[in-house]
Amino acid sequence: MEALKAHQISDRVAQLYNTYPFPPEPILDEPPPGYNWRWNWLAAYAFCTGQKPPTSRIRILDVGCGTGVGTEYLVHLNPEAEVVGVDLSAAAIEIARERCRRSGADRVEFHNLSLYDIAQIPGQFDLINCVGVLHHLPDPIRGIQAIAPKLSPGGLMHIFVYAALGRWEISLMQQAIALLQGDRRGDYRDGVNVGRQVFAALPENNRLVQRERQRWSMENQRDECFADMYVHPQEIDYTIDTLFQLIDASGLDFVGFSNPQYWQVERLLEKAPELMQRLQTLSDRQRYRLIELLDPDISHYEFFLSRPPLPRLDWQAEAQLLNAIPERHPCMEGWPSHSVFNYDYQITKLSQPEFEFLQACDQNQEQATVAQLHQRLSTPLETIRQLQAKQLIILKPQ
Repeated sequence: MEALKAHQISDRVAQLYNTYPFPPEPILDEPPPGYNWRWNWLAAYAFCTGQKPPTSRIRILDVGCGTGVGTEYLVHLNPEAEVVGVDLSAAAIEIARERCRRSGADRVEFHNLSLYDIAQIPGQFDLINCVGVLHHLPDPIRGIQAIAPKLSPGGLMHIFVYAALGRWEISLMQQAIALLQGDRRGDYRDGVNVGRQVFAALPENNRLVQRERQRWSMENQRDECFADMYVHPQEIDYTIDTLFQLIDASGLDFVGFSNPQYWQVERLLEKAPELMQRLQTLSDRQRYRLIELLDPDISHYEFFLSRPPLPRLDWQAEAQLLNAIPERHPCMEGWPSHSVFNYDYQITKLSQPEFEFLQACDQNQEQATVAQLHQRLSTPLETIRQLQAKQLIILKPQ
Protein backbone atom coordinates (compact mmCIF):
# COMPACT_ATOMS: atom_id res chain seq x y z
CA MET A 1 0.00 0.00 0.00
CA GLU A 2 2.80 2.43 0.90
CA ALA A 3 4.63 1.60 -2.33
CA LEU A 4 1.47 2.33 -4.33
CA LYS A 5 0.97 5.64 -2.54
CA ALA A 6 4.60 6.65 -3.18
CA HIS A 7 4.21 5.76 -6.86
CA GLN A 8 1.05 7.88 -7.11
CA ILE A 9 2.79 10.86 -5.49
CA SER A 10 5.74 10.51 -7.84
CA ASP A 11 3.34 10.49 -10.80
CA ARG A 12 1.72 13.71 -9.55
CA VAL A 13 5.09 15.38 -9.09
CA ALA A 14 6.11 14.37 -12.61
CA GLN A 15 2.78 15.74 -13.92
CA LEU A 16 3.40 19.10 -12.19
CA TYR A 17 6.83 19.48 -13.78
CA ASN A 18 5.61 18.25 -17.15
CA THR A 19 2.97 21.00 -16.97
CA TYR A 20 5.35 23.62 -15.55
CA PRO A 21 8.97 22.62 -16.30
CA PHE A 22 11.21 24.06 -13.59
CA PRO A 23 13.33 26.15 -13.25
CA PRO A 24 12.00 28.37 -16.07
CA GLU A 25 15.23 30.28 -16.81
CA PRO A 26 15.70 31.13 -20.50
CA ILE A 27 17.97 29.06 -22.73
CA LEU A 28 21.07 30.93 -23.93
CA ASP A 29 23.40 30.35 -26.88
CA GLU A 30 26.40 30.87 -24.62
CA PRO A 31 27.66 29.70 -21.22
CA PRO A 32 25.53 30.87 -18.27
CA PRO A 33 26.62 34.08 -16.52
CA GLY A 34 28.45 34.24 -13.21
CA TYR A 35 28.86 31.29 -10.90
CA ASN A 36 27.54 29.47 -7.87
CA TRP A 37 30.59 28.36 -5.90
CA ARG A 38 28.73 25.30 -4.59
CA TRP A 39 28.73 23.99 -8.18
CA ASN A 40 32.46 24.56 -8.65
CA TRP A 41 34.40 21.50 -7.49
CA LEU A 42 37.56 23.45 -6.60
CA ALA A 43 35.60 26.00 -4.57
CA ALA A 44 33.34 23.47 -2.85
CA TYR A 45 36.21 21.16 -1.95
CA ALA A 46 38.29 24.04 -0.60
CA PHE A 47 35.33 25.26 1.46
CA CYS A 48 34.87 21.81 3.01
CA THR A 49 38.51 20.80 3.48
CA GLY A 50 40.59 23.99 3.43
CA GLN A 51 42.63 22.85 0.45
CA LYS A 52 42.65 22.31 -3.31
CA PRO A 53 41.37 18.87 -4.37
CA PRO A 54 43.93 16.36 -5.67
CA THR A 55 42.23 16.20 -9.08
CA SER A 56 39.68 18.04 -11.22
CA ARG A 57 38.93 15.00 -13.36
CA ILE A 58 35.82 13.97 -11.49
CA ARG A 59 32.29 12.63 -11.95
CA ILE A 60 29.34 14.82 -10.95
CA LEU A 61 25.72 13.72 -10.44
CA ASP A 62 22.92 16.29 -10.56
CA VAL A 63 19.93 14.64 -8.86
CA GLY A 64 16.58 16.24 -9.72
CA CYS A 65 18.22 18.35 -12.40
CA GLY A 66 14.92 19.74 -13.74
CA THR A 67 15.42 21.90 -16.82
CA GLY A 68 19.20 21.75 -16.42
CA VAL A 69 19.91 25.21 -15.01
CA GLY A 70 22.27 23.84 -12.36
CA THR A 71 23.53 21.06 -14.63
CA GLU A 72 24.66 23.58 -17.21
CA TYR A 73 26.68 25.44 -14.58
CA LEU A 74 28.17 22.17 -13.32
CA VAL A 75 29.49 21.43 -16.82
CA HIS A 76 30.87 24.90 -17.54
CA LEU A 77 32.36 25.48 -14.06
CA ASN A 78 34.10 22.09 -14.07
CA PRO A 79 35.79 21.76 -17.47
CA GLU A 80 37.38 18.38 -16.72
CA ALA A 81 34.31 16.74 -15.19
CA GLU A 82 31.89 14.15 -16.50
CA VAL A 83 28.35 15.21 -15.55
CA VAL A 84 25.15 13.16 -15.29
CA GLY A 85 21.70 14.69 -14.78
CA VAL A 86 18.66 12.78 -13.52
CA ASP A 87 15.05 13.92 -13.26
CA LEU A 88 11.54 12.48 -12.98
CA SER A 89 10.02 14.85 -15.53
CA ALA A 90 10.45 13.94 -19.20
CA ALA A 91 9.49 17.47 -20.27
CA ALA A 92 12.11 19.02 -17.99
CA ILE A 93 14.79 16.61 -19.24
CA GLU A 94 14.13 17.60 -22.86
CA ILE A 95 14.60 21.26 -21.96
CA ALA A 96 17.79 20.39 -20.05
CA ARG A 97 19.21 18.61 -23.11
CA GLU A 98 18.42 21.59 -25.34
CA ARG A 99 19.82 24.06 -22.80
CA CYS A 100 23.14 22.25 -22.57
CA ARG A 101 23.35 21.69 -26.33
CA ARG A 102 22.80 25.38 -27.03
CA SER A 103 25.45 26.57 -24.55
CA GLY A 104 28.06 24.00 -25.54
CA ALA A 105 27.84 21.97 -22.33
CA ASP A 106 28.76 18.75 -24.13
CA ARG A 107 30.15 16.64 -21.26
CA VAL A 108 26.75 15.67 -19.88
CA GLU A 109 24.24 12.88 -20.20
CA PHE A 110 20.65 12.89 -18.95
CA HIS A 111 18.38 10.17 -17.61
CA ASN A 112 14.62 10.39 -17.15
CA LEU A 113 14.59 8.45 -13.91
CA SER A 114 13.15 8.43 -10.40
CA LEU A 115 15.58 9.27 -7.62
CA TYR A 116 14.57 5.98 -5.99
CA ASP A 117 16.01 4.16 -9.04
CA ILE A 118 19.34 5.98 -9.01
CA ALA A 119 21.18 2.67 -8.56
CA GLN A 120 20.61 2.10 -12.29
CA ILE A 121 23.26 4.76 -12.99
CA PRO A 122 26.65 2.97 -13.00
CA GLY A 123 29.53 3.93 -10.74
CA GLN A 124 30.05 6.49 -8.00
CA PHE A 125 30.44 10.27 -8.09
CA ASP A 126 32.86 12.73 -6.49
CA LEU A 127 30.27 15.52 -6.26
CA ILE A 128 26.52 15.02 -5.97
CA ASN A 129 24.21 18.01 -6.31
CA CYS A 130 20.80 17.40 -4.71
CA VAL A 131 18.96 20.73 -4.66
CA GLY A 132 15.21 21.07 -4.13
CA VAL A 133 14.51 17.34 -4.42
CA LEU A 134 14.33 15.44 -1.14
CA HIS A 135 11.56 17.62 0.32
CA HIS A 136 9.32 16.68 -2.63
CA LEU A 137 9.62 12.92 -2.04
CA PRO A 138 6.98 10.91 -0.17
CA ASP A 139 9.86 9.21 1.69
CA PRO A 140 12.93 11.50 1.88
CA ILE A 141 14.84 9.06 4.09
CA ARG A 142 14.48 6.35 1.48
CA GLY A 143 15.56 8.94 -1.08
CA ILE A 144 18.75 10.00 0.67
CA GLN A 145 19.57 6.36 1.37
CA ALA A 146 19.23 5.67 -2.36
CA ILE A 147 21.61 8.49 -3.26
CA ALA A 148 24.23 7.97 -0.53
CA PRO A 149 25.82 4.80 -2.02
CA LYS A 150 26.55 6.75 -5.21
CA LEU A 151 28.96 9.07 -3.35
CA SER A 152 32.63 8.16 -3.70
CA PRO A 153 34.95 7.94 -0.66
CA GLY A 154 36.24 11.47 -0.10
CA GLY A 155 33.34 12.84 -2.15
CA LEU A 156 30.90 15.64 -1.34
CA MET A 157 27.14 15.89 -1.57
CA HIS A 158 25.46 19.30 -1.51
CA ILE A 159 21.82 19.28 -0.38
CA PHE A 160 19.12 21.95 -0.26
CA VAL A 161 15.81 21.30 1.53
CA TYR A 162 13.01 23.52 2.79
CA ALA A 163 12.81 24.89 6.33
CA ALA A 164 9.43 24.97 8.04
CA LEU A 165 9.81 28.16 10.08
CA GLY A 166 10.49 30.51 7.16
CA ARG A 167 7.86 28.88 4.94
CA TRP A 168 4.96 29.12 7.38
CA GLU A 169 2.96 31.52 5.20
CA ILE A 170 3.65 29.41 2.11
CA SER A 171 2.31 26.33 3.87
CA LEU A 172 -0.89 28.18 4.82
CA MET A 173 -1.45 29.32 1.24
CA GLN A 174 -0.78 25.81 -0.08
CA GLN A 175 -3.51 24.46 2.20
CA ALA A 176 -5.93 27.26 1.29
CA ILE A 177 -5.51 26.65 -2.45
CA ALA A 178 -6.02 22.91 -1.94
CA LEU A 179 -9.29 23.56 -0.07
CA LEU A 180 -10.57 25.89 -2.77
CA GLN A 181 -9.64 23.47 -5.55
CA GLY A 182 -11.51 20.59 -3.97
CA ASP A 183 -11.94 17.80 -6.55
CA ARG A 184 -9.81 19.76 -9.03
CA ARG A 185 -6.70 19.38 -6.95
CA GLY A 186 -4.05 18.02 -9.26
CA ASP A 187 -5.14 20.38 -12.04
CA TYR A 188 -2.06 22.58 -11.67
CA ARG A 189 -3.15 25.30 -14.06
CA ASP A 190 -6.36 25.65 -12.06
CA GLY A 191 -4.29 25.76 -8.86
CA VAL A 192 -2.19 28.64 -10.17
CA ASN A 193 -5.36 30.49 -11.23
CA VAL A 194 -6.97 29.96 -7.81
CA GLY A 195 -3.82 31.08 -5.98
CA ARG A 196 -3.48 34.26 -7.99
CA GLN A 197 -7.13 35.11 -7.40
CA VAL A 198 -6.69 34.60 -3.66
CA PHE A 199 -3.69 36.93 -3.50
CA ALA A 200 -5.52 39.54 -5.56
CA ALA A 201 -8.58 39.39 -3.28
CA LEU A 202 -6.90 39.45 0.13
CA PRO A 203 -6.55 42.77 1.99
CA GLU A 204 -3.31 44.73 1.53
CA ASN A 205 -2.32 44.24 5.18
CA ASN A 206 -2.87 40.47 5.11
CA ARG A 207 0.16 38.62 6.45
CA LEU A 208 0.30 36.16 3.54
CA VAL A 209 0.14 39.01 1.02
CA GLN A 210 2.84 40.97 2.82
CA ARG A 211 5.17 37.97 3.00
CA GLU A 212 4.64 37.20 -0.69
CA ARG A 213 5.47 40.78 -1.68
CA GLN A 214 8.47 41.04 0.61
CA ARG A 215 10.09 37.74 -0.27
CA TRP A 216 8.73 35.89 -3.30
CA SER A 217 6.72 38.10 -5.67
CA MET A 218 9.53 38.83 -8.15
CA GLU A 219 10.19 35.18 -8.98
CA ASN A 220 6.52 34.22 -8.67
CA GLN A 221 5.57 36.43 -11.59
CA ARG A 222 6.33 33.30 -13.60
CA ASP A 223 3.65 30.63 -13.36
CA GLU A 224 6.30 27.91 -13.14
CA CYS A 225 7.65 29.41 -9.93
CA PHE A 226 4.21 30.10 -8.50
CA ALA A 227 3.16 26.49 -9.17
CA ASP A 228 6.34 25.07 -7.66
CA MET A 229 5.79 27.11 -4.51
CA TYR A 230 2.03 27.01 -3.94
CA VAL A 231 0.44 24.04 -5.74
CA HIS A 232 3.08 21.34 -5.39
CA PRO A 233 1.47 17.97 -4.60
CA GLN A 234 4.20 16.90 -2.16
CA GLU A 235 6.29 18.89 0.29
CA ILE A 236 7.99 18.12 3.59
CA ASP A 237 9.48 21.08 5.48
CA TYR A 238 12.17 20.59 8.11
CA THR A 239 13.39 21.90 11.43
CA ILE A 240 16.93 21.35 12.69
CA ASP A 241 15.74 18.32 14.67
CA THR A 242 14.09 16.57 11.71
CA LEU A 243 16.86 17.69 9.36
CA PHE A 244 19.49 15.84 11.36
CA GLN A 245 17.27 12.77 11.51
CA LEU A 246 17.45 12.82 7.71
CA ILE A 247 21.21 13.39 7.73
CA ASP A 248 21.83 10.62 10.28
CA ALA A 249 19.78 8.20 8.15
CA SER A 250 22.09 8.82 5.19
CA GLY A 251 25.09 7.20 6.89
CA LEU A 252 27.23 10.10 5.66
CA ASP A 253 29.15 12.71 7.66
CA PHE A 254 27.80 16.23 8.13
CA VAL A 255 30.52 18.64 6.92
CA GLY A 256 28.73 21.92 7.53
CA PHE A 257 26.21 24.43 6.25
CA SER A 258 27.18 26.18 3.03
CA ASN A 259 25.79 29.50 4.35
CA PRO A 260 27.80 29.52 7.60
CA GLN A 261 27.20 33.20 8.37
CA TYR A 262 23.58 32.45 9.31
CA TRP A 263 24.71 29.82 11.80
CA GLN A 264 26.90 32.12 13.91
CA VAL A 265 25.06 32.58 17.19
CA GLU A 266 27.22 35.60 18.05
CA ARG A 267 25.28 37.73 15.56
CA LEU A 268 22.19 37.24 17.74
CA LEU A 269 23.42 37.08 21.34
CA GLU A 270 26.83 38.77 21.52
CA LYS A 271 25.29 41.61 23.56
CA ALA A 272 24.41 39.11 26.31
CA PRO A 273 27.72 37.73 27.65
CA GLU A 274 26.00 35.63 30.31
CA LEU A 275 23.94 33.87 27.65
CA MET A 276 27.03 33.41 25.48
CA GLN A 277 28.63 31.67 28.44
CA ARG A 278 25.64 29.35 28.79
CA LEU A 279 26.01 28.41 25.15
CA GLN A 280 29.19 26.52 26.04
CA THR A 281 27.05 23.70 27.44
CA LEU A 282 25.08 23.25 24.20
CA SER A 283 25.94 20.81 21.44
CA ASP A 284 26.35 22.03 17.87
CA ARG A 285 22.87 20.79 16.99
CA GLN A 286 21.36 22.55 20.00
CA ARG A 287 23.07 25.76 18.90
CA TYR A 288 21.65 25.39 15.40
CA ARG A 289 18.19 24.86 16.86
CA LEU A 290 18.56 27.93 19.07
CA ILE A 291 19.58 30.06 16.08
CA GLU A 292 16.59 29.07 13.97
CA LEU A 293 14.23 29.63 16.91
CA LEU A 294 15.62 33.13 17.49
CA ASP A 295 15.80 34.00 13.78
CA PRO A 296 12.98 32.01 12.14
CA ASP A 297 13.21 33.76 8.78
CA ILE A 298 15.19 30.84 7.32
CA SER A 299 13.38 29.29 4.35
CA HIS A 300 15.82 26.48 3.54
CA TYR A 301 18.87 24.55 4.69
CA GLU A 302 21.88 24.08 2.44
CA PHE A 303 24.74 21.89 3.55
CA PHE A 304 27.48 19.44 2.59
CA LEU A 305 27.73 15.77 3.49
CA SER A 306 30.77 13.60 2.83
CA ARG A 307 31.83 9.99 2.70
CA PRO A 308 35.02 9.46 4.70
CA PRO A 309 37.91 9.83 4.42
CA LEU A 310 37.72 13.59 3.85
CA PRO A 311 41.00 15.36 4.74
CA ARG A 312 40.86 18.77 6.42
CA LEU A 313 43.55 21.42 6.84
CA ASP A 314 43.33 24.62 8.89
CA TRP A 315 46.85 25.84 7.97
CA GLN A 316 47.65 26.86 11.55
CA ALA A 317 51.08 25.24 11.35
CA GLU A 318 53.37 27.87 9.81
CA ALA A 319 55.61 25.34 8.05
CA GLN A 320 52.59 23.78 6.38
CA LEU A 321 51.34 27.18 5.21
CA LEU A 322 54.74 28.22 3.86
CA ASN A 323 55.08 25.03 1.83
CA ALA A 324 51.63 25.37 0.19
CA ILE A 325 51.10 26.54 -3.39
CA PRO A 326 48.53 29.37 -3.54
CA GLU A 327 46.00 29.99 -6.33
CA ARG A 328 43.45 32.74 -6.76
CA HIS A 329 39.95 31.50 -5.95
CA PRO A 330 38.07 30.50 -9.13
CA CYS A 331 34.83 32.23 -8.11
CA MET A 332 35.55 35.94 -8.23
CA GLU A 333 34.23 38.79 -10.41
CA GLY A 334 35.67 42.24 -11.04
CA TRP A 335 39.27 41.05 -10.96
CA PRO A 336 41.80 42.63 -11.35
CA SER A 337 40.63 45.39 -9.05
CA HIS A 338 40.88 46.45 -5.42
CA SER A 339 37.13 45.89 -5.16
CA VAL A 340 35.83 42.47 -6.25
CA PHE A 341 32.82 40.22 -5.83
CA ASN A 342 33.95 37.25 -3.75
CA TYR A 343 32.82 33.61 -3.96
CA ASP A 344 29.50 34.51 -2.31
CA TYR A 345 28.90 37.56 -4.55
CA GLN A 346 29.69 39.96 -1.72
CA ILE A 347 31.77 43.06 -2.47
CA THR A 348 35.23 42.71 -0.91
CA LYS A 349 37.78 45.52 -0.64
CA LEU A 350 41.38 44.44 -1.11
CA SER A 351 44.30 46.12 0.62
CA GLN A 352 47.40 46.79 -1.48
CA PRO A 353 49.29 43.77 -0.01
CA GLU A 354 46.26 41.54 -0.67
CA PHE A 355 45.96 42.82 -4.24
CA GLU A 356 49.65 42.28 -4.94
CA PHE A 357 49.58 38.76 -3.53
CA LEU A 358 46.54 37.82 -5.63
CA GLN A 359 48.30 39.20 -8.71
CA ALA A 360 51.29 37.01 -7.92
CA CYS A 361 49.00 33.98 -7.57
CA ASP A 362 47.56 34.74 -11.02
CA GLN A 363 51.04 34.86 -12.54
CA ASN A 364 52.35 31.86 -10.61
CA GLN A 365 53.24 29.67 -13.59
CA GLU A 366 56.28 28.24 -11.82
CA GLN A 367 54.12 26.99 -8.90
CA ALA A 368 55.95 29.08 -6.33
CA THR A 369 55.13 28.34 -2.71
CA VAL A 370 53.69 30.73 -0.15
CA ALA A 371 57.21 31.01 1.32
CA GLN A 372 58.66 32.09 -2.02
CA LEU A 373 55.93 34.65 -2.70
CA HIS A 374 56.10 35.85 0.91
CA GLN A 375 59.83 36.47 0.51
CA ARG A 376 59.46 38.11 -2.91
CA LEU A 377 56.59 40.44 -1.96
CA SER A 378 57.13 40.81 1.80
CA THR A 379 53.44 39.99 2.28
CA PRO A 380 52.70 39.46 5.99
CA LEU A 381 51.76 35.85 6.75
CA GLU A 382 48.68 37.08 8.56
CA THR A 383 47.52 38.74 5.33
CA ILE A 384 47.93 35.44 3.49
CA ARG A 385 46.00 33.63 6.22
CA GLN A 386 43.22 36.21 5.88
CA LEU A 387 43.07 35.71 2.11
CA GLN A 388 42.63 31.98 2.68
CA ALA A 389 40.07 32.46 5.45
CA LYS A 390 38.05 34.80 3.21
CA GLN A 391 38.29 32.24 0.39
CA LEU A 392 40.08 34.60 -1.95
CA ILE A 393 42.88 32.08 -2.42
CA ILE A 394 42.99 28.28 -2.46
CA LEU A 395 46.02 26.49 -1.02
CA LYS A 396 47.45 23.29 -2.44
CA PRO A 397 49.55 21.20 -0.02
CA GLN A 398 52.92 19.94 -1.28
